[in-house]
Amino acid sequence: MTDFALPVAFHFTVSLSGSSSAVDGAFQEVSGLEAEIQVEEVVEGGENRFVHRLPKPVKHSNLRLKRGLATESSELVKWCKSTIENDFSQPIKPQSVVISLCDEEGDPSATWSITNAYPVKWEVGGFDAMKNEIAVETIELAFNTLKRTK
Repeated sequence: MTDFALPVAFHFTVSLSGSSSAVDGAFQEVSGLEAEIQVEEVVEGGENRFVHRLPKPVKHSNLRLKRGLATESSELVKWCKSTIENDFSQPIKPQSVVISLCDEEGDPSATWSITNAYPVKWEVGGFDAMKNEIAVETIELAFNTLKRTK
């Protein structure tokens, strides 16, 4: 029997294009790594036994990054502010994002590459004086392609 270890889902890194290291430290959660081929159903005239199911373009959901609220000096915060708060007075600057699931030594065991990503939603979680929790921000990115590269 071979010695095979399944990867854990809590050790991962997120980096933007042009950044040599992980973005602004640790993220609590990354979700939205999904791609789906939608189908179009076409009924053939005169043939009632079946329906043709033809592939349409691949559809992606938004990538969601969740972490503790960062300061304005964060590169990701600067990018979100320049995209969402500029009223389209400047062009949106898409970036590539790489998400790596890491093994116990910190080496990538699986990697996803995302192209032409840009912020479309920036949310700060609610504040509650009755709870002892970290303030959390969630950033959603729209993107063009998702490829597993490793």
